Amino acid sequence: MLRLIAATVAAALGIFPALVRAQEPVDLLLVLAADVSRSVDANKFQLQRNGYAAAITSPRVLEAIKSGPYGRIGITFVEWSGAGNQKVIVDWTAIGDMASALDFSAHIVESQRPFADRTSISSGIDFAMVQLEHAPFSATRRTIDVSGDGTNNSGREVTSARDDAVGKGVTVNGLVILSETPLSWNADHTHPPGGLANYYRNNVAGGPGSFVMVAENFESFGQAIINKLVAEIAATPALRIRALAAR
Repeated sequence: MLRLIAATVAAALGIFPALVRAQEPVDLLLVLAADVSRSVDANKFQLQRNGYAAAITSPRVLEAIKSGPYGRIGITFVEWSGAGNQKVIVDWTAIGDMASALDFSAHIVESQRPFADRTSISSGIDFAMVQLEHAPFSATRRTIDVSGDGTNNSGREVTSARDDAVGKGVTVNGLVILSETPLSWNADHTHPPGGLANYYRNNVAGGPGSFVMVAENFESFGQAIINKLVAEIAATPALRIRALAAR
């Protein structure tokens, strides 16, 4: 009787379904965290959205997903900008076949741009951590995939956010999008001393097997994200090595 009452209350609060889903195992929990700060103009924003949407349905990515013991991953897509601007664009979804990949992809391109503010990579990582803590799936691997075209200039120190995530067993990878021309009002933002890729390696990426990939521009972003997703998702060393070699 007590169990029935508890189940009824939990269902009424919307808790019981979440608890049930939390038992579904997947090979990886992956947060795609995309930069939509004001240095990302409308054209770049659309190229980035389209790149993620196309990559999710790539045969190479699906092959990597199927290489795991469960043959599926849990994935969510979020966008971030300034310290107070983060939003879930596509909530947690289990992807294990083309149908689920196409559904996830469609939701990415359908959503409106949420904001365009400063660049708080640290807040993006913190927000991604919240999503991981509330994921409706379970996995031994948890990864935050951060893409961006500039340095952290809002919120707390990015290294602190990175270190907190790594301390909880999460891997943070970076996908740097290079800009041909520095910003007229803040050249060091997109072209910091030593280059943006090194900035991401030293300040953003961390955890077991972490890495940074580089997209030479937004036009090449699509192929770069495919390689990055394969390297993050692949359960077999051969697939991972090939993807990392394509950097």
